[in-house]
Amino acid sequence: MQNARDFLTPDALSMLQTIAVAGSFAAAAREMGMVPSALTYRVRQIEDALDVLLYDRSSRQAKLTEAGAELLREGARLLEEIDAVANRVKRVATGWEPQFTIAIDTVISKPTMMELCESFFSQSPPTRIRIREETLSGTLEALTRGQADLAIGVGADSARTAGVHSKPLGHITFVYAVAPHHPLASAPEPLSDDVIQKHRAVAVADSISRGSGQTFGLLSGQDVFTVPTMHAKLDAQLRGLGGGNLPRCMADSYIDTGRLVVKRTERAQRQVPLHYAWRLSKTTQQGNALQWWLSQLESPATRNALLEEHRNA
Repeated sequence: MQNARDFLTPDALSMLQTIAVAGSFAAAAREMGMVPSALTYRVRQIEDALDVLLYDRSSRQAKLTEAGAELLREGARLLEEIDAVANRVKRVATGWEPQFTIAIDTVISKPTMMELCESFFSQSPPTRIRIREETLSGTLEALTRGQADLAIGVGADSARTAGVHSKPLGHITFVYAVAPHHPLASAPEPLSDDVIQKHRAVAVADSISRGSGQTFGLLSGQDVFTVPTMHAKLDAQLRGLGGGNLPRCMADSYIDTGRLVVKRTERAQRQVPLHYAWRLSKTTQQGNALQWWLSQLESPATRNALLEEHRNA
């Protein structure tokens, strides 16, 4: 009997991914510089080794069976693991991570992050930087699932997460604000929940991949306009598309120029503590890139800038 290990190689898994992206055997063969018959033969070898059908041959398209879809999902995970192993080996050898991924919540200052990246690259390190923009609990999830090496802007729950170390970043104060032409702009204060509930809220979607995620300030039965980032929420509220709580640091300049109106509500003003976090390892030392970023975050001025230095587009 054929051994599946002989055929489920990284090269074979990459080939299956190429077929899925290309949409057909013929298109995938062209992309890979192969004749279609050779590609089909390699797929049949994998099917024979596993004793399953990976593709429905009744369609002209490369339509995966349920078994094929499962292999593609697991194959993608295995390829990520192989890359991760290679990266860990390189880090052990050189001390520098080949790639360093930072997950940032959308309340974090993008200009400050770019200034920090500029300073990092000025040293010509052998590390590529990747920034992931996340929201709410999705920022910590990116770290705990191994999709990021450092998370900036996570909630206080990071301090209670196994295998994760965190330090305080600072606090963000939220204010309820609407555009001056919004009906609530002229409503008597303090605004009650009953009054707010009659108007559309703008909410940021939690980027967590599993579960329903977090929501704040939404009232039962209220119409909701959901957007992907805090910057999109700010834009929507400037346009009068709804009301909601905004970070004071992002809204201040618009409040000063009259493009947003702050309204007192019956609910207490919300102040949210944020942290930065990274994974702990008992077997390997911190890489040089992580050490560099953690050293920058020790500066109170840097932490404050990450929360406060928002510039208008």
